[in-house]
Amino acid sequence: MELILLIVIFLLILIYGFYKAQIKGIIGEKTVSSILDFLDKSEYKVIHNVVLQRGEVTTQIDHIVISSFGIFVIETKNYKGWIVGYEKSEYWTQVIYKYRSKFYNPIFQNAGHIRTLKTCLNEYRNLEYISIVVFSINAKIKIDTSVDVVNMHRLLKTIKKYSNVNLSEEAKKSIFEKINASNLVDSFKKKEHNNSIKKRISDREKAIQEKKCPRCGNSLVERKGEFGIFFGCRSYPKCKFTKKKLSYKRQA
Repeated sequence: MELILLIVIFLLILIYGFYKAQIKGIIGEKTVSSILDFLDKSEYKVIHNVVLQRGEVTTQIDHIVISSFGIFVIETKNYKGWIVGYEKSEYWTQVIYKYRSKFYNPIFQNAGHIRTLKTCLNEYRNLEYISIVVFSINAKIKIDTSVDVVNMHRLLKTIKKYSNVNLSEEAKKSIFEKINASNLVDSFKKKEHNNSIKKRISDREKAIQEKKCPRCGNSLVERKGEFGIFFGCRSYPKCKFTKKKLSYKRQA
């Protein structure tokens, strides 16, 4: 009996190790979902786990909150430790003692979500989209940014600080119905989505190697800034894509 129990525990540890990132992500999303349930339902309409398609690309959005004050698009990162980076840097770093791990800038990630959502809601003009990146309460956020990057316990306060009314009740209801109608979550296939992400990353790196902006397709030009030489999009300030020269050379 003890041997069987040990085998079961060992298998559970193996499964957890293999799916650790996915499990942590699910826990983080569920926690944020529970927090958002405290919003006044007569004022805020919440949709969780939204999958939208733009062309051949699928986008998964953790949470969308529709309110009189704008459309909140929320990206959840259930990371702990120090979170270090800059608003416009391509990658941020998670630091736990001597352990360091890089991950794609979630501000950029959420900006992509918003672009897809804008396509879905293209008949609604002048909507205000508000990006919020949420980390666990165990994360120490060391990011200097104008975009809201907060711990979970500050999420409601962050949402409620927006008070300028720009959406009518009728528009809120219509937008809520349009997003739900466009949501492909029931037919969503995670493997295909992951392959789509890999393709986007590959296409992005290929464009950079060819000195093309991966966001708008314009050419990249060498510029000098406060932190040294970098490559920027020729169509700046309309497109604000940048890439450090050192990173660019490594990819060439």
